[in-house]
Amino acid sequence: MVTTVEIGKPVLSPEEGGQLAQAVSDPGVIEFETRLQNLLSQTRKVQLGDLILDPAKSADSIPTTLTRYISALIQADRPAEAETLQQVHDKVVDNPNFGGLGLVEGVKATAHQHSEAIFLVEAWLDAITSREREREYLSFLKTPATGTKPMTLAEKIFAQHVIGERPPHGLKAGDVVRVGVDWILASELSWQGMARTYKELGSPGIWRNDRFWLAGDHVYHPAVASNPKIKAFLDAAEKAKNEFKLTEYQGMNYTIMHTEFVRERVEPGMLAIGSDSHTCSGGAVGSLSLGLGTADVMMALALGETWFRIPESISIELIGEPQTGMTGKDVILHILGELKRNTVAAERIVEFRGEGLQYLSCDARFAICNMCTEFGAISGIFVPDSITYNYITRRRRKANRQNSLYFRPDANAEYSGEYTIDLSKVEASVAVYPNPDDVVPVSEKAGLKLDGVFIGACTTTEEELVLAALVLKVGLEKGLPIAKGKRHYVPGSLPVLEKLKELKLLEVYEAAGFTRGPPGCSFCVGLSAEKASEGEAWLSSQNRNFQNRMGKGAFGHVTTAIICAASSFSLTITSPAEFLKDIDMEFFRRYSPLGVMEYTPIDYVEPDLTSKPGPPIETTTAAVTNANVSNEGSQKQVDKISSKVVILGDFIDTDALAPGPTLTTCVTDEEFGQHVLEHTHPDFRAKAKNGQQIVVAGHAFGVGSSRECAVSALKGTSWSCSFKLSRLG
Repeated sequence: MVTTVEIGKPVLSPEEGGQLAQAVSDPGVIEFETRLQNLLSQTRKVQLGDLILDPAKSADSIPTTLTRYISALIQADRPAEAETLQQVHDKVVDNPNFGGLGLVEGVKATAHQHSEAIFLVEAWLDAITSREREREYLSFLKTPATGTKPMTLAEKIFAQHVIGERPPHGLKAGDVVRVGVDWILASELSWQGMARTYKELGSPGIWRNDRFWLAGDHVYHPAVASNPKIKAFLDAAEKAKNEFKLTEYQGMNYTIMHTEFVRERVEPGMLAIGSDSHTCSGGAVGSLSLGLGTADVMMALALGETWFRIPESISIELIGEPQTGMTGKDVILHILGELKRNTVAAERIVEFRGEGLQYLSCDARFAICNMCTEFGAISGIFVPDSITYNYITRRRRKANRQNSLYFRPDANAEYSGEYTIDLSKVEASVAVYPNPDDVVPVSEKAGLKLDGVFIGACTTTEEELVLAALVLKVGLEKGLPIAKGKRHYVPGSLPVLEKLKELKLLEVYEAAGFTRGPPGCSFCVGLSAEKASEGEAWLSSQNRNFQNRMGKGAFGHVTTAIICAASSFSLTITSPAEFLKDIDMEFFRRYSPLGVMEYTPIDYVEPDLTSKPGPPIETTTAAVTNANVSNEGSQKQVDKISSKVVILGDFIDTDALAPGPTLTTCVTDEEFGQHVLEHTHPDFRAKAKNGQQIVVAGHAFGVGSSRECAVSALKGTSWSCSFKLSRLG
């Protein structure tokens, strides 16, 4: 009999251990198998006597050992454990550049590979238990329930995730709901704030160890890894990995947090919450993905749920066919120029639909959704279609392609606004510093001198990196001279880097004078080793051109990777038109999934409003509340405030309230307060200390990054003053 044992203690009898030692000569494999049996017994109550291990199959390595136990678990009718060990097997044999350990059958594992393989077994077995105790949101209807009101795409996804009694007639803007989540995202930078909240909550643990995506991208860089403050971010992330047994953790500089999350993890119909404003990138695959502050995200990570007031939505119908060389980045810049920032999209969700979607790959959709936060939206989301389906089905791992629900908005859903964008009218353009919606045709800025060109950031997808390389190839073949200056590019992840290597495009970037950085935010956030110098003018394919974003005192204009590539030879802003005439589009069509994609009919579904998700919920709180509740007679008398005011004006973003460098150097409110608005309103702190207690903000106050420390900076401005915030208009 196998008795309950401690983790790490063998569960084999002396006789069984002797038989195992005779069969396998590698002590590391013996230890791995012992730990595997131990973990199966303790975490899943799998008894060794229940398993029939095939003696004909070799167990001379970790992969072959896993294969033997997968077969035995299938025979023992333990499908959950068998499937989980298959996940572990796939990860341990996969290429490290795709998140694996690179183990080869029959080859001895290194000490690191051995310990990581054991960690993966423990983490993935724990994941079964965490899944079993939590709710799922996968039940659906094929047709709308009787009496259900027409809903937008976002309302359907919210309705699918309501906890408790689901709303029988659906949801509408203004309803307040308790909802469960499918994924939580954080960077090593935002995790620092989340970890403080976690500690304040009493370290309660997290809701699921297989649905927390923690990526090191914002500040960690090998060039500054020895810096104690930078190392602290690594240490905190590694602690989270080990404490929570994170199945998806890939360490530092594997990917920009949004890149591989959208490429390989989040699925259509899911609800994802992230502590970064560009979490909205997940809308590319029909997921409702929302960026919030770190405290809100930490609560959702601990509980697996949160609450929302259902926001209004707008609909953008995309029609027409884009010209050759026009990318998703061109489209969102065009939308920003046409509809303007923080206007029709402000505090709303943007839904994209229409016949023009057939011309937009998921990479193009990623770029569009990614910059919906610059548009002023809470999020952006595409109606999933056959392009989405083919994108999801090509993923490397089965677990991340089997939880999809394909919703679409009802024909008569209620939107706050409906707009049409003709893709055929999209042209090459530049967003001029410092406003993302100051978008002009590239011809208007042609010849503007530059100190540097940057191709990278989360908004720059694999597709754009390929196209930019093909533009560079045209310039090199024409023998264009390479002007003196700075050129830098950063692939969004190691898998993207592998694709560029496979296509033999890395050498093109090198020949064109580009240096390459590890996957990360790089110049786009300017917080680490890679940043622009004061007074420099840059052209960048990033998403934000705010003041001091690329570095203190630097000027950054935002455009596409293609225009950056065309401009890199002369280091002046250059139209890509002449390059696009000679670009190898046949090469690109062979690479692009749109060029070979087969149309797949989609079985759209409806949210299941007839049942409760998962286990019974013990609560006295309604799942859905009408937010328009009268408070007459209960309003509290507000004391009269007499003070001079500080007027800030329009578009005061979180980058201004909490300048980038403070994110890596400050912890307390008072420390953040020492730097609030120091670049844009340097006299603000002095006014606060002199007793000016009323701040009057203009339009779109607090836009930009999901920086909870922006609030900390205001709170900590003066130890003796308490601000009252008002808004103009």
